Amino acid sequence: MKKKLLTLTLLLILVLAGCVKTKSEVESDGKDTDAKGDGNGKVKIEVLGMGSGEEDLNIVRDQLIKNGFDVKLNIQPDYGTFSAQKDAGNFDLALSSWTTVTGNPDYAVRALFKTDGANSLVEDAKVDELIDKASRETAEEYTKTYKALEQQLVTDKAYIAPLYNSFKAQGVNKDVLNPDTVRLAKSRAIAWETIDFNDAAKRAATPLVTQQAIGDLTSLDPIKGNDGSINTLNTNMYVRLVNLTDEDEVVSDGSLSYNYAMADGNSDYYFLLRDDINFASVSNDKAIDTGERVGAEDVVFSLDRAKDKDSVPDHRTYSLHEQIKSTEIVTDLAELQKTKQSGSEETILEALENGLETKLSRVVDSKTNADNSKGNYQVVKVTTTEPFPQVLNYLAHQSAGIVSEKQVKNINTYDVASFNVDKDIPYGDQRTVTDGASYDNQLYASGPYILVKKNDYQADFVKNPGYRTGSNFDPKISNVTVRFIDDADSALSALRNGEIHLFNGVPETKYDLVEKADNLLLQMSDSNAVTYLQFNTAGREVSESENLRKAVLFSINQDEFLNYYQGNKKKAYSTVSPLVDTGNELTADSSKVKEFLKAYHEE
Repeated sequence: MKKKLLTLTLLLILVLAGCVKTKSEVESDGKDTDAKGDGNGKVKIEVLGMGSGEEDLNIVRDQLIKNGFDVKLNIQPDYGTFSAQKDAGNFDLALSSWTTVTGNPDYAVRALFKTDGANSLVEDAKVDELIDKASRETAEEYTKTYKALEQQLVTDKAYIAPLYNSFKAQGVNKDVLNPDTVRLAKSRAIAWETIDFNDAAKRAATPLVTQQAIGDLTSLDPIKGNDGSINTLNTNMYVRLVNLTDEDEVVSDGSLSYNYAMADGNSDYYFLLRDDINFASVSNDKAIDTGERVGAEDVVFSLDRAKDKDSVPDHRTYSLHEQIKSTEIVTDLAELQKTKQSGSEETILEALENGLETKLSRVVDSKTNADNSKGNYQVVKVTTTEPFPQVLNYLAHQSAGIVSEKQVKNINTYDVASFNVDKDIPYGDQRTVTDGASYDNQLYASGPYILVKKNDYQADFVKNPGYRTGSNFDPKISNVTVRFIDDADSALSALRNGEIHLFNGVPETKYDLVEKADNLLLQMSDSNAVTYLQFNTAGREVSESENLRKAVLFSINQDEFLNYYQGNKKKAYSTVSPLVDTGNELTADSSKVKEFLKAYHEE
């Protein structure tokens, strides 16, 4: 979920910069952008993007011009102005990118293409039907369904035009950090707690210095944002019921649960909770162990608000959790003893007890009564509206981070329906952690780190003193500084000069600079990031004409993108491509372009 468009998740925020008119503000030759031709038979196409994606925009422009279009580039300097132009409808095509940070294909399509998706411009009953059908299927079953979905999205209706699938790369200062402790996961944001210095004596006083492009934070409330400004930060501030491995497997490692189990029928999911994590707060720029345990009550509260679009104003992640029917605390041990696991004769109790030093003797409803050393545990059951195995991936997402029921209720005393953004200060508002008169840090972190304060240049975090103390998941480094560096070249320069220790998002065209530096190591892996062109589906000629959209679609030659990026990209057909091998592939075809343009002119 960065200003460098190649690594941007498709952000859900809207930052208005100045007055945005309803017609394009980009200079043109004065002709109507909706006209079918410019007098020479060329169809006008306006392509919206950011300066950070100028290379891609230029390639798209050249390919469209080659196929007979009259192309106008609407290049905005930053994401705020890009979003404003997009919201105003000043585009035919918008250069977009999406990273499936949950590791499951439902996330790759639901918010983007379902009619009621949080960031969808598509309204198509067949698309909706196929998304819902695939979500109920297992990985062995859903390949055929996602293939049909892709064909509807791309082949049949041309709602998007895919460009490429990116790799994931980061540069590590190996003279400072132990590279073996720095993870590079396919989907999830980087986990800070595992990272360590080569010199362990630096842990307490020297901060780990990393970076991100965006310094304007959407919200430190995990359900109120899903973008590059907060995904990594909230991932490290709030523990979840489960996590993803670097290869996108759902596990309990580093989470609030010892174990989890799916019951027969694939609608009930059980989680056995740990009792060794407390919430942290901030006082005098230091992290304080509040003594308040992170428990089942907080899980129920957090997931109830996550699934309820009206629980907070400007809820931006509810669509990820709308499949949750209920979350409850299990108080009857017999339920665990008699309920079978999905596809097995073993019980839920057997699955939850696997590897425990002390077996369950009692399940308790209050976190203050939990004492794992005596066999007293809390168990949470999540029930979905229908069989939905992919719910586990959503529970690993930062938006499912566990917040303090007590603290959030203390802060969020406003009325949601009449919320006033200028007067009401909700939990997680960045104003409360920003240096200056508005500073009033109210955060309660359940994860390994907590944000102390930020300014325009950086955000400072300290380790949670109540998080898994003495375990392998106790954070190694006490302090983390996140520098806000919006330009990839500047970030790379800071890495090479030793100003930062870790740069996640090294551009494909700059890999060689990292590989040649004696003090740096380039880490590289596959990713779920896909860059594509999104068609405007309202108020433009491309909105009404499938023929016009298909003419644009078959103008796109993905080989030219792969060549430009020196082979450091892969072909894609949709946002599902990195996750499911459907066999679909886009091939540029100028004869089809002519055919569809001819049909468009005859409409």
